[in-house]
Amino acid sequence: MQLFDKIRTEIVNATKRQFGSSIEPGSIPVGPTKKEFEGDMTVVIFPLVKLLRKSPVEIGHLFGEHLQKHVAAIESFNVVQGFINLTLTETFWKQFLKDNVHNDQFGRAPKNGEKVMIEFSSPNTNKPLHLGHIRNILLGWSCSKILECVGYEVVKVQVINDRGIAICKSMLAWQRYGNGETPESSGKKGDHLVGEYYVKFEKVFVEEYEAWQKGEAAGALFDERKDKSQSRDDFFKAYKNKYFNEYSALGEAAREMLIKWENNDEEVKSLWSTMNGWVYSGFDATYDRLGVNFDKLYYESDTWKLGKDEVLEGVRKNVFFKKEDGSIWVDLSTLGMDEKILLRADGTSVYMTQDIGTAMSRYRDYGIDHMVYVVADEQNYHFKVLFQILELLEEPYAEGLYHLAYGMVDLPSGKMKSREGTVVDADDLIDDVIAEAKKVASERGDLEGLTEAEKDEIFRRIGMAALKYFILKVNPQKRMTFDPEASVDMQGTTGPYIQNAYVRIRSIGRKLEGAIGDPADYEGIADSEKTLLLQLFLYPEVVKKAAADYDPSGIANYLYDLAKNYHRFYHDLPILNADDGAKSFRITLNQLVANVLTHGMDLLGIEMPDRM
Repeated sequence: MQLFDKIRTEIVNATKRQFGSSIEPGSIPVGPTKKEFEGDMTVVIFPLVKLLRKSPVEIGHLFGEHLQKHVAAIESFNVVQGFINLTLTETFWKQFLKDNVHNDQFGRAPKNGEKVMIEFSSPNTNKPLHLGHIRNILLGWSCSKILECVGYEVVKVQVINDRGIAICKSMLAWQRYGNGETPESSGKKGDHLVGEYYVKFEKVFVEEYEAWQKGEAAGALFDERKDKSQSRDDFFKAYKNKYFNEYSALGEAAREMLIKWENNDEEVKSLWSTMNGWVYSGFDATYDRLGVNFDKLYYESDTWKLGKDEVLEGVRKNVFFKKEDGSIWVDLSTLGMDEKILLRADGTSVYMTQDIGTAMSRYRDYGIDHMVYVVADEQNYHFKVLFQILELLEEPYAEGLYHLAYGMVDLPSGKMKSREGTVVDADDLIDDVIAEAKKVASERGDLEGLTEAEKDEIFRRIGMAALKYFILKVNPQKRMTFDPEASVDMQGTTGPYIQNAYVRIRSIGRKLEGAIGDPADYEGIADSEKTLLLQLFLYPEVVKKAAADYDPSGIANYLYDLAKNYHRFYHDLPILNADDGAKSFRITLNQLVANVLTHGMDLLGIEMPDRM
């Protein structure tokens, strides 16, 4: 922002001229003045005290006088301890409003010549998208829009996990219990249908496991347990995976199916292709409802072997090492981590192998400078290791890797579990928030004269705003609980509350008659107007920080504060009934608020309705 840069530059100049010292402009904090102090902008001068060897107050007055003399926008200043509080002129604020009300680039930065890839969603094809996926998808999509806004060329991708034992579980259950059921014959969405068979497999497996626990083999294993204090329930809960791999008939059948898939068995591959096709159609429909899309899809069935040659090359370069059994590892112990397997003794790959190959393939495909992985924080260590391996391999993009880790999403009723069928499907959740939006909007009775189709579109926009905003307003690193009913509260920190501010402005615009005058003719900017102007002025900085932090919540919470201050302004001051000078200024201010609300909500993937 030009004013911030001008203030920093003048402080650098004054420091050199008066003290003969050099400082970096970026070391000078400049931001909005806190509400309890007089002023618009505040310069923090504590970092300069040690360098200049003068008291904060003395430095403050020296720099305050210099800024007032050399920066035309500054009307006055006051010094409070280590802070210079600057008051800007009315002329500056009126010119800011006039310059930006029709500036469609306000909040955007020019192209920076760098390319960033964002991987998000990346679901498994054994179940539909659920609430946890929604947080992932919304974070990835919003970050892609924010990064594009600050000048990056953005490539949006996902890796679809379309192979493995979990997919075989769904296939086996359908094969045994499906009786030829299809999405067409059942009227069910394809991903929902396949997900039902994943749950069916788990149900049958649990029944098998419970029956086995009553037998002699299970009893003998329990009697031979090392920890004699361990209860029977705790022992068999911990033993479940081992049973699946060593004793279970269902587990053996699923493993055999996976082996057949890896050996390109025609029948298994045909079933796999058919069922995955059902799931892809279902995913596409959900993505369409969420308003997201991808530039390229990567499939695990293609990428699972990609890294093998690169790992073998790493052995030849002595980056990796081979153990006596033939397995290949990387030793990261000197970096505070441990040894990590990259290829099994039989030559088969692991997830890390796949991710190495996929990263290299993406660089070859797009020549990216940065790569962002949107993946739950359960995988923090995996990505720490992956990034270190790519750095050891001297990949040109290694320094531009980032793991956007996010916390899990719970419901008021507790944690979700896919295998037990206790997840909330994304489609069901979307239906719920739209239904809740319809209920709330219908009770307000503000949609008279609209067709049913027009009303449904408004309900959809309100519902999707409720869902998206409620999730994106939370810092990604925090675990959160999603409450559908609270998300549509018109008086809460919600998307519909922000939409309501925009709808108010649109309503005023519909009542406006004739052209408005020049906002520069207005004298005596009121406090609630100044509050809005200052917030609007800060918007580009808010977007930059959100991009730097990969955190849409900064924009989400900014928009709520802007809407809240707009509602206060709307109640405090007349707009259409004001005198000509005030009316022109406030109508113009209205429009810039509407522009920023629309632009900011779009960065969150949220559409605005004209009525509510």
